[in-house]
Amino acid sequence: MQILAVTVWATCCICCIAGAEIFTSIGQMTDLIFIEREVVQSLKEYIQAEESKLAAVKRWANKLEVLTHASTSDPEGFLAHPVNAYKLMKRLNTEWSELESLVLNDPSHGFISNISVHRQYFPDEEDEKGAAKALMRLQDTYNLDSESFSKGKLPGQGQNSGVRYNAFLTVDDCFDMGKTAYNEQDYYHAVLWMQQALRQMDAGEEAKASKADILDYLSYSVYQMGDLQRATELTRRLVSIDPGHQRAGGNLRYFERLLAKEIREVARNKQDPAKEKPIQLGTYERPRDYLPEREIYEALCRGEGVKMTPKRRSRLFCRYQDGNRNPRLLLKPMKEEDEWDNPHIVRYLEALSNEEIEKIKELAKPRLARATVRDPKTGVLTTAHYRVSKSAWLEGDEDPVIDRVNQRIEDVTGLTVDTAELLQVANYGVGGQYEPHFDFSRKDEPDAFKSLGTGNRVATYLNYMSDVEAGGATVFPDFGAVIWPRKGTAVFWYNLFRSGEGDYRTRHAACPVLVGSKWVSNKWIHERGQEFRRPCGLTEVD
Repeated sequence: MQILAVTVWATCCICCIAGAEIFTSIGQMTDLIFIEREVVQSLKEYIQAEESKLAAVKRWANKLEVLTHASTSDPEGFLAHPVNAYKLMKRLNTEWSELESLVLNDPSHGFISNISVHRQYFPDEEDEKGAAKALMRLQDTYNLDSESFSKGKLPGQGQNSGVRYNAFLTVDDCFDMGKTAYNEQDYYHAVLWMQQALRQMDAGEEAKASKADILDYLSYSVYQMGDLQRATELTRRLVSIDPGHQRAGGNLRYFERLLAKEIREVARNKQDPAKEKPIQLGTYERPRDYLPEREIYEALCRGEGVKMTPKRRSRLFCRYQDGNRNPRLLLKPMKEEDEWDNPHIVRYLEALSNEEIEKIKELAKPRLARATVRDPKTGVLTTAHYRVSKSAWLEGDEDPVIDRVNQRIEDVTGLTVDTAELLQVANYGVGGQYEPHFDFSRKDEPDAFKSLGTGNRVATYLNYMSDVEAGGATVFPDFGAVIWPRKGTAVFWYNLFRSGEGDYRTRHAACPVLVGSKWVSNKWIHERGQEFRRPCGLTEVD
């Protein structure tokens, strides 16, 4: 059976997602849904063809079974009839060859050809690893225990909550998650996911992974976390299951020697409580990392620790913004809301229409590439593990919508965009985030924007182009602000004081997306050209 050819639509879709790091953009991952549907249809056609072939082979086998039963009961008598002799020659010379051709004629050829065309656009090993690490990032940020996560129980976040689909992680899924962490020497997460795999297996769930494999990874990861007692217990369990395991016996003897030594030292120091080192009990603290405000940042992402007091709230207002009687805003001024008082952060309502959002996404989607950050020392753009998204840059003159959006930003902020950077469109994928960072360049990185020749980034204008079901907030750890995405709105703040000094309070982050797809576009406005639009202040903090 001839398998259906790849359609023009599919070819167009898959072309736009070529390349690795697909997991960093939900927008591009949606195309994989339709590609997978086409491959499944091709697979079903292959199965149907295989079943048809197998039915024909069965009919032939049943016919020959009856014939050979009769022929073998009296071979000479059977062949005594010349017709039978002839037909035997014919069968072995011709008909068996036809059967051989039927068996060897693999109807999967069309399916294999079809999937080979698509395979070059499939996620690769880096994508799978990136997605696994993204789940661990979500687990940490939103305080999700492995058991709840494996059952697909995700909490709603902020006002845009609601999970439409539940998904479950099998023993093998949990095992693979643990292996990913283990291979990264992330023994904290390796323990969490190997424990969950073992828990589900002990509950009776079947899996390809063996219990011995799980215990092997888990016991060594527990040892690396410093829990010698539990590592010993787990290794004993491993040895009882697989006495001939090549590492378990040696590990067990090593762990038992260390444990005996540790117990002797505890007993020796018992008179001096200050020197006593208690044996851990199997629960571990997450290791600290490079981010100093990690705990504050992640708490804000969960909506915790927001420093919005009644007094501060009383200073927040909403108003109509006409851009100092800008002609384009006189008849329809922009609705402006205060999000924070100091530093002043405002939100503009109805900043983008649905039609404009769709056009911007349409223009950006084919160009989405892994988002970059500017190296503070060299000024060169490069990818970074702390920024997980894909982005594209749009010129103002390539479509009237982009030109109109740029003009609107200039009208409402009162700042020229002639020296601003291009409109950057970003789409966040699985666990997509941008950890705490400054938009402006600091004194120790004077060459960050030297090549642009437009000075520092004086302000940031950020459009939200989608609602996010859970997660994805913009947070400011220094002063405890949380801004939730609302489709069609935009937020604006100054990165520099009027004096030109950087406002270090504006260090901010894009929280990991827990559920949904987050689309934003931003405009970084630079100093040059603002001399008369935003005059300099006389003090450092003006």
